[in-house]
Amino acid sequence: MAWGVSFALGPPASAQRVDEGDLGVTVVAARQSFLGAAGGVAWRSGQARVAVSAALGSEAGAAAFRLSGTAAFVLSPAARDRTPYAGLGLSFAGVRRGAGAGYLVAVLGLEAAPAERRGWYVEAGLGGGVWAAAGIRWRYVLPG
Repeated sequence: MAWGVSFALGPPASAQRVDEGDLGVTVVAARQSFLGAAGGVAWRSGQARVAVSAALGSEAGAAAFRLSGTAAFVLSPAARDRTPYAGLGLSFAGVRRGAGAGYLVAVLGLEAAPAERRGWYVEAGLGGGVWAAAGIRWRYVLPG
């Protein structure tokens, strides 16, 4: 989940607001690899998406979590098929009985049917290691 320059400038006045929720898996390849179940929420207006996600799982056999917030630019939010997105954000990773760490993250993603109520997503990025995520995203288009 990610952000871009158009977010900083603001969405167009005619942009529809879309609330999103997702469930999936996250894998991080780093000095200590992470595998976990993830969930998130996002708010999209026009081509700008602001997202927050959390993943709970295991790192080196210990309970671990990752929290992240991103801002993304969705190339074609009205698409009824696939469209790419890219963005930047911040992430925090923690492990039981270990020190946590914060990271700047960059993400590239591909999602199915951003104009539909449901679709899959896959993303890859850098931040605290090389990571990948995949799952299902649900959307609710707010009137107006």
